[in-house]
Amino acid sequence: MRILLVEDDHSLARTMLNMLREDQNTVDWLDDGQQALNALLQEHFDLAILDLTLPRMDGLDIVRNIRQQGNQTPVIILTARADLNEKLQGLDAGADDYLTKPFAMAELKARIRAVTRRGAATSPSTGLTVGRLTLNPENGHLIVDGESITLPRSEFQILHYLMRNPDQVATRRRLEEQLYGWEAGAESNALEVHIHHLRRRIGKAAIRTVRGVGYLLDSQAAAEPACL
Repeated sequence: MRILLVEDDHSLARTMLNMLREDQNTVDWLDDGQQALNALLQEHFDLAILDLTLPRMDGLDIVRNIRQQGNQTPVIILTARADLNEKLQGLDAGADDYLTKPFAMAELKARIRAVTRRGAATSPSTGLTVGRLTLNPENGHLIVDGESITLPRSEFQILHYLMRNPDQVATRRRLEEQLYGWEAGAESNALEVHIHHLRRRIGKAAIRTVRGVGYLLDSQAAAEPACL
């Protein structure tokens, strides 16, 4: 999952970055409200975690702006503002959840699971399921025909995105964003190598190549016995 973290407390942000990345997330970090708004409007993120008090633009204004433009990226607000009216304003602006500082990382991770689960075919007990494939986002385990596999981070990121968007074409750029965010990417054929390894695990037909565009997880093929 690709997460945008917007937090101007650099010490807290570094702690959050390390802990969120431990869960196989790709996390990009900004400490400026205007830059955060631009990023959310121009790029794809699976989740945004926003502080409210930010340089140049307040977190509430960011949420209002993206919702007005039809951007439905899930948003969790983090703030030291504990007043009930502040919380209601955040939720009314379009935020999906609100967490008051100080907070435990375990609680933030639970809120992330709850928010991202709302838009996907997943449950706490079974994970994300498409056909014969079940992926547990919490530990990176993939179950194929009853056999459990722990996926390497890169393969997990790709399959997680494809399974959250079955039968929809994912462009090369979108998948590379899931892998690297704003960090320097890998070699030009790295994505193909990861796709090749995934096909060996789940069946070649399950992941279709859309020539010149990207890849697609075929839900019908994913439900049929693998033909490796």
